[in-house]
Amino acid sequence: MFIGVPKETKDEEYRVAITPDGTRALCQAGHQVLLQATAGEGSGFTDEEYRDAGASIVAEPGEVFRQAEIVVKVKEPLPPEYELLREGLILFTFLHLAAEKELTQTLIDKRVTAIAYETVEQPDGSLTLLTPMSAIAGRLAVQIGAHYLEKVSGGCGKLLGGVPGVPPCTVVIIGGGCVGRNAAEVALGMGARIIILDVNAARLQELMELFGGHVETLMSNPSNIAMAVKQADLLIGSILIPGAAAPHLVTREMVSSMRHGSVIADVAIDQGGCIETSHPTLHSDPVYSVDGVIHYCAANMPGAVPRTSTLALTNATLPYILKLANLGFRQAALSDSALAKGVNVYDEHITNQGVARAFGLDYTPLSQLLD
Repeated sequence: MFIGVPKETKDEEYRVAITPDGTRALCQAGHQVLLQATAGEGSGFTDEEYRDAGASIVAEPGEVFRQAEIVVKVKEPLPPEYELLREGLILFTFLHLAAEKELTQTLIDKRVTAIAYETVEQPDGSLTLLTPMSAIAGRLAVQIGAHYLEKVSGGCGKLLGGVPGVPPCTVVIIGGGCVGRNAAEVALGMGARIIILDVNAARLQELMELFGGHVETLMSNPSNIAMAVKQADLLIGSILIPGAAAPHLVTREMVSSMRHGSVIADVAIDQGGCIETSHPTLHSDPVYSVDGVIHYCAANMPGAVPRTSTLALTNATLPYILKLANLGFRQAALSDSALAKGVNVYDEHITNQGVARAFGLDYTPLSQLLD
């Protein structure tokens, strides 16, 4: 089977969907890899390394999309790429369709089989392909927040961990999942005071035990969110409802209650954001201010550390790419329930409930279409 790997076109997105080692594994399994020239350079992989692994290097993305049966990417196609999509193509990438109505309709109209990394879900609810990027985004949120708290970066001039005799900053994390846990780990290591909110009492108990009681926990409800947000020097939004748009849990009024020069990092921005004042930004212009509060809302945060992110992502995606290539889509989806849950669009139908609900469109279970 032909597997195509185009160069990412999103602003300052340096990740790549396959490493040379992944290329070698695919080629050894009898498949052909078509890589757009320089696609791996941002992650530190040269065209020569891919050639040595067995890939064919092509100059233009059109060649990749035209020849490939499976196109693997990191981020969703952008409008200039829509014309390259075609019937029968399998697209495997992060899609976040609940925040992308035009792309959703394009995938339907073009009869593309669209599999989203972020909705590949194991029977226990774990999100196999999203987890490594969530871990990176959570860690980055604290690193970036600490930077923008500096006066020279527009912040209030506070050191995240404080010093003896001067209290540390308060980091408020809404959502205790993978992003929240990793953010808390880094913030705790830097000496910050941490408050985590979640709707799951058992999860809050787990986090208390994990961090030895060194974090504060609150049940997530409007009253507790408002109270915590008012105290926050750094607010991290990390809500996730797989496939669906993120709810706005932090209102404009709550943001206005924060101190001038405090920072918000909305890690949920790929799914529309969980903070009312959030909107997507680019790495080339990542922040803006609302009521004196700095907002960092880059929609591809892990792209800031592409070497780490590419290696972590492809460790998780390669087994699924191999399964799709070895078995074909239908058999792969029938044999792997986690992969089947990743299918968002198939045969002109939306097969993810969250995406259908976001746009008021019809939902069709994939199982009905594969019978």
